[in-house]
Amino acid sequence: MRETAVLPMLLNQLRLPTMSSLWEGLNREAIQQGWTPVRYLTALCEHEVSDRDNRRLKRNMASAQLPRGKSLATFDFSAVPSLNKSQITAFASGDVWLKDGGNLLIFGPSGVGKTHLAAAIGEKLVESGYRVLFSKTTEIVQKLQAAKRALALPSALEKLDRYDCLILDDFGYVQKDQSETNVLFELICERYENKSLLITCNQVFAEWDKIFIDKTMAVAAADRLIHHATILELNVESYRRKAALARANNQSKLEMA
Repeated sequence: MRETAVLPMLLNQLRLPTMSSLWEGLNREAIQQGWTPVRYLTALCEHEVSDRDNRRLKRNMASAQLPRGKSLATFDFSAVPSLNKSQITAFASGDVWLKDGGNLLIFGPSGVGKTHLAAAIGEKLVESGYRVLFSKTTEIVQKLQAAKRALALPSALEKLDRYDCLILDDFGYVQKDQSETNVLFELICERYENKSLLITCNQVFAEWDKIFIDKTMAVAAADRLIHHATILELNVESYRRKAALARANNQSKLEMA
């Protein structure tokens, strides 16, 4: 039949690869089961949409550059009693803050799970259909500095606007350099009330003069970040310190045995 020769070409021209690969098999099933044309077409479309969603999810997950092995399933909520698991799950859906360009700020000393929590939330956001980018703050600042030297900072900031949520890890480790803090401030201003930031930091706002040389800029940055933000404080003992102490105690017991 002419249709069996033309249909694959049409599906390829329309960029419907899943329908192109499945139409023959589903056609045979439709004939055997007595499907209506509408049901057959619906089944083909459902497969195409499902595969397209899966491909998009894989692309967005790769684009997010999230650290491996850091999910909500592996996060130890019992070690951080101040965290409400239900609240974190709600944040991970994105509905309560991303749509309004809100921010999520996670504070706490080194080794308490800030990066793990941020990456885990980022993973769930991607699974919910949002575009996310995870980066060490120093790395993204260096890229923005290079763009500024090339007179391409507006373009670089515009590219970052494609992401619904930008995760800036280790915000407090930005070097105390005017040019670095200037581009960081421009990034904060660009996303203010427009796109969301998720920040992890080991320094409270009162110590941000260690990040921003200009105290006025430090206040302005904090003011923009706090507005429409939720703050989570992880004031617990370092996971890494506890693990090191446990290993040391176990080693001592083995040596004494």
